Amino acid sequence: MIVSTINVNGIRAAVRRRSETNLGLLAWLADTATEVVCLQETRCDDDQLAAALAPALDDGWQLVSACPHLKGRNGVAVLSRRPITAVRIGFDDQCEFALHGRYLEADIDDTTIASVYVQTGEAGTERQAEKERFMAALAQRMKILHSEGRAAVVCGDWNIARDERDIKNWKGNLKKSGFLPEERAWLAELLESGWTDVVRELHPDVDGPYSWWSWRGRAFDNDAGWRIDYHLATPPLAARVQAARVEKPAAYDLRWSDHAPVTVEFD
Repeated sequence: MIVSTINVNGIRAAVRRRSETNLGLLAWLADTATEVVCLQETRCDDDQLAAALAPALDDGWQLVSACPHLKGRNGVAVLSRRPITAVRIGFDDQCEFALHGRYLEADIDDTTIASVYVQTGEAGTERQAEKERFMAALAQRMKILHSEGRAAVVCGDWNIARDERDIKNWKGNLKKSGFLPEERAWLAELLESGWTDVVRELHPDVDGPYSWWSWRGRAFDNDAGWRIDYHLATPPLAARVQAARVEKPAAYDLRWSDHAPVTVEFD
């Protein structure tokens, strides 16, 4: 099974960008060998998402999604070329994030694949407090998944860089959301509890590989990015990892999102 994750930064924008040269999201879906794609920040309701992806659905992709509770915000989805046998949205009905469109699980074959979109946050504000509450709810759900012993992977935009290797300008971001000590400690605790950052496992001694670059300035050309898009896998699935890569476009004008697909191959 090959699994990719990509924050599309608005599904309709991702479909529209580069479409005139057949290099946009739909062209990527038509050409990729990936069998499961986790999408984040779709920014639309379920009907709009299906309409934007209609050519891909006609080509055999299946779609399940969790639309955002606020118009134009959030939204996660899973596309699969394999049958999806079960779907779970959110953590539980009582969670404040149940309808926020930030978490979706799909069971495919013997594997649970989740798409997650963690808040951006802003240090010292209510936005950061909300992010931390979401992180706590996510950790609890991941604890349950791990305890069940299933093959599972949680993919998505985590909006946290693990350490200095995962952000080009780490010194300038020590006090900013996404690289706060408490955020990095939370992510470290997840890994210590038995989850594996499979991209880092296969690329242990390199900076990055980064998966997000600002649209502004020359961040992309200078590879001044962040690695914030992760595949975290349980032991049964982590043991099956064969390869991992970031599909960074060859040039700025080939981008259809400010993120690049992060793709992992499992045997």
